Amino acid sequence: MFEHVKAFPGDPILSLNEDFQVDPRANKVNLSIGIYFNADGKLPVMAAVHDAEHALAREIRPRPYLPMAGLPDYRDAVHQLVFGNACSVRTRQRIATLQTLGGSGALKVGADFLRRTLPNAQVWISDPSWENHRVVFERAGFIVNTYPYYDIATGGLRFAAMLDALHAIPNRHIVLLHACCHNPTGVDLDRNQWREVISLIEKKELLPFVDMAYQGFGTDLDDDAFAVRELAARGISCLVANSFSKNFALYGERCGGLSVVCQSDEEAMRVLGQLSGTVRSNYSNPPTYGAKVVHTVLRTPVLRTLWQTELASMCRRISAMRHAMYKQLQGRISDEIVSHYIQQRGMFTYTGLNTAQVDRLRTEHGVYLVRSGRMCVAGLNEQNISIVADAIARVLSR
Repeated sequence: MFEHVKAFPGDPILSLNEDFQVDPRANKVNLSIGIYFNADGKLPVMAAVHDAEHALAREIRPRPYLPMAGLPDYRDAVHQLVFGNACSVRTRQRIATLQTLGGSGALKVGADFLRRTLPNAQVWISDPSWENHRVVFERAGFIVNTYPYYDIATGGLRFAAMLDALHAIPNRHIVLLHACCHNPTGVDLDRNQWREVISLIEKKELLPFVDMAYQGFGTDLDDDAFAVRELAARGISCLVANSFSKNFALYGERCGGLSVVCQSDEEAMRVLGQLSGTVRSNYSNPPTYGAKVVHTVLRTPVLRTLWQTELASMCRRISAMRHAMYKQLQGRISDEIVSHYIQQRGMFTYTGLNTAQVDRLRTEHGVYLVRSGRMCVAGLNEQNISIVADAIARVLSR
């Protein structure tokens, strides 16, 4: 029956992480996988999450199946965090929101829903984009194209080329956008650029699907959601996938949300029903525990304040590591490449290293980056940053 099945090549990032685990070198450094590590190089348990879990442990109750759309209180908390308190579309009940299995689950459910709803549409993603974006939409049956984004020469944004490409996309097709902390480049649009892109999307009647996996890791919770809130404020139909993996350090709990901005409350009810049906055919209903932890933090004022303080501290630490790398490499490598560390933002940066140089970093120095040259800056700390900087300088000097 299965003799014709081909071997799965593996996920390039997860496979690289597995190679790192078996590397015997003591000074090895893993900057490949997109996980936030604290200053001690450990995955943190946020204090607000810790306190929320203790509160839940004091009230252990039966665990029935959740509704297909998820925990209602959690969904309302997602509404508020993603769109803000002042969002008129939210108060008019024009947003359909699901609890999903992380941000990836939101993308999957959204892709399946759109494939049935807009069967003739194609999808455009940035060049480059997170590898799984293409996989999710292609496996849903979409033709996936790209629009220009990253400028290799400057380490910045090809904004004019991006606008030209978006303008050429046929009406009623789908454009995937990164709300903040672009993965993998760390290059973001500023507010004026977002306004220009959103105006073009509105004029062309394109459907934006916004992936917001890193809210709070760019500037702050509100600024990082600017694109999403601007779309909602203009009443533009859109989809938003958000994740709590990074900003709650709840990677294994798979907490996320999918929101669809609609043109009326009645339309939102119908969309929610179809989204729920999509969940039913995928995994039936979402899990309880992680959603309750997130909801407890977001709806308890003391914990909410504590969480926001911790998240801001995590964001500052990433920024500090960027500036430390810049300082350590300044004068040792070209100004064009070293500037990437402070021009870009969020968990990732494009280092300007080519595939051969990345391979040498790994084999000669035990420093693991994705082969595209993407570095997870959140994996840097005071103990390993000199190791990484020295390795990069040596590789680039040959």
